[in-house]
Parts: sequence; C-alpha cells; structure tokens
Amino acid sequence: MRNVLGLILAGGKGSRLEPLTVDRAKPAVPFGGIYRIIDFTLSNCINSGLRKILVLTQYKAASLDRHINRAWRFLCRELGEFVDILPPQQRLGELWYRGTADAVYQNIYTIEQSDPDTILILSGDHVYKMDYSELVAAHVESDADCTIACLPVPLAEGTQFGVMGVDHGGWVQRFDEKPAQPFSLPDDPTLCLASMGVYVFKARVLFEELCRDATVQSSNHDFGKDLIPALIQTHKVKAYAFRDKKTGQTAYWRDVGTLDSYYDANRDLVSVNPQLNLYESDWPIRGWHPPLPPPKFVFAQMASDPPRVGQALDSMVCPGSIISGGRVIGSIIASNVRVNSWATVEDSILFEGVAIGRHAQIRRAIIDKGVAIPERMRIGYNRDEDLSRGFVVTDSGVTVIGMEADLT
Repeated sequence: MRNVLGLILAGGKGSRLEPLTVDRAKPAVPFGGIYRIIDFTLSNCINSGLRKILVLTQYKAASLDRHINRAWRFLCRELGEFVDILPPQQRLGELWYRGTADAVYQNIYTIEQSDPDTILILSGDHVYKMDYSELVAAHVESDADCTIACLPVPLAEGTQFGVMGVDHGGWVQRFDEKPAQPFSLPDDPTLCLASMGVYVFKARVLFEELCRDATVQSSNHDFGKDLIPALIQTHKVKAYAFRDKKTGQTAYWRDVGTLDSYYDANRDLVSVNPQLNLYESDWPIRGWHPPLPPPKFVFAQMASDPPRVGQALDSMVCPGSIISGGRVIGSIIASNVRVNSWATVEDSILFEGVAIGRHAQIRRAIIDKGVAIPERMRIGYNRDEDLSRGFVVTDSGVTVIGMEADLT
C-alpha cells in the first residue's frame, strides 16, 4: 500500500438527512454514540495499511475539519504519512466542485505531488468495515485499469445506486447510475449488483480520464454518471465482490443517506449479535474521544411510586452520561447526556449533551446535540403533535429534532 493514495469524497450536502445536516456535512454526522460517519472509512484506511489520505471537503465543513484535526492527526509526515483536508481552492477556475469526478480533477496538482501508482477513491458517508489492501491486490493482479467494489442488493433498492452488469470473468460490461428500472443479476431476478462508490484506478488512467471528462460540456463530472460509463467503453474495468472475511458471505455495508436508513443502521448496533460489531479488537474503529468519566447509573428506589430506577437495557451508553433515575431501552446514548428521574427513552438515538426532563417519554426519536426536553413532554407517540411542534417525522414514524432546538 506504499504507492497507494486514498481520496475520500466528503463534500456532499446530505439533504435527505436534514435536520441532522443543517449545520454539518454528512460525513460529520455522529454515529454509534462516539463516532462520526467518516470515522469508518478512515479507520478502514488505517487498518488496511493505507497511510496517505486526502479528504476532499466542501459543504459546511467546519465541524468535519475540527473532528479530523482532533482525531486523525497522529500519522508521521516525516515518514510520508498524512491525513490532509482539501477544501475547494478554485485552482482551475472559479467554480466549486461540480461533481465527484470534478472534485478529484480540481485537485490533480496536489494528487500528483504524492506520485502514486494507484489511487483509491472512497466515500466518506458509508458505514462498513473493509480491508482495502485486498481490493488493491485484486486490482493489481487483474491488471485492470479500474476496479469497482460491489455487492448484491434488493432490486427495489437499485434505484439508489450505480448498478453494474458483469460477464463471467467479472469484467464490467454495463454501468447505470441510479436507474429508474434496475436490471437484475442473471441468476437471481430479485437482486442487482450495486456499486459501493469504492474505486481503484491506475493513476495514469485516472488522470487521463479526468482531463477528458473536464472538456465534455454535457457531463455532470460525476464518477457514476459519466466517468465510469465512458471508461468501460475503452478500458478494462473489473468488479470486486465485497465479502465478509470470516463467513465468505456478502459483507455489511450501509449507505446512511436517509433518516430512516441512518436510524436503522444505528439501531443495528444494539442488537445482541450486530452485523457491524464495534467490539472486535482486530478491526478497531477510531475517533475523537474526549477525557470524560465513565457513564453513571444512579437511584434504585424500587419502593417509591412509581419506582425511581436508573437503568439501561439493550442499549449503548457513552462516557460522561448520567442515567439519573430514568429508564433507557434499546437506545444509543451519546456523551454528556442526562436522563432524569422517571423519564423513559425507548428505541431512540440521543446526541451529545441532550437532557431529558423528569417524567418525559421519548420513543423512536433522533434528538440532535444540545436539546433539552422539558418535563413530561411526550415525543414519538403522536405524529400530528410532533409535526405541529416543527419536528421532522419520517415515513417509518421516526421523529427527528434538530440541533439545539428550543422546546420551552
């Protein structure tokens, strides 16, 4: 991996995740209590032996920049290792990034300074564990000009991804970005082959294709819409099936681009045997962990009416939080959260600094940073009532409250 450069595309708006992305970029959205979404891609890089990483930012990047500077500045630049942030610099004109391919094209000068043989293009807004060294090795062995990581998904979900058609040798013959009618796998009409947005290129080929695409006025300058479909007409493009190392089955990968998919992926973590296991020591997920005390659970007054018991069941509770006589079930509680006496939090995700007042009842909710829930307030029990308060309610009935919302 010495001659491999990783480029993480982290500039997307993430409008389908609003209100969580009103004040932050999508890769900076908290996940799993103590992580940000981008921590999974960055951890994959480090665990795979990739030590040269550029993060391309654009939209509301202050929170993301701050997080990377706190959590990911431990590499040794004297040894040629780095995680550098690249905001738009308008080196090649007065336009901001017009698409994913254009974001890379506008940074060709910086990329060339690293003199890579191979370039790994990654998305900063997916949740998964992947050994990129195996992907790169397969790419080199096949002598492909480009290799695309992929996995089967239900046909109905294919409208959200780039869908690929491959021959018996695994060479890509067709690529449609978010087709209205996805085409299925030949041996299973219920599935289609979806691109993960993970690409490996020979550096020379990538530079040539980016420069060619930049001259096409009708192009969206996007990898999935333009560059990849054109590339398969003239170059060798290989598909790489992403499988779990231990089971050989299709591996866990989630695009948390909607509020419902984000909620479901977080809730996966509190199951007894989660598909994405954060407790595996052989593939640690890194992030920024401030110096906070352990979580605290206080009051066990069973004789009171009603009982005043601080407890959490089937949940994850992060450092600095206090469950003070309240009850937490099936939830993820971030740092510095307080759940006060006789309150109930069920099947919910609470971000940093949330305070739940006494006797409040929270169900199937996502509550962003710094929100104080008043005493006796009920959230997630009446859709119309939640909407009248200005909350967002998803199609599946998850109530979402934005950062530092004033509920008084």
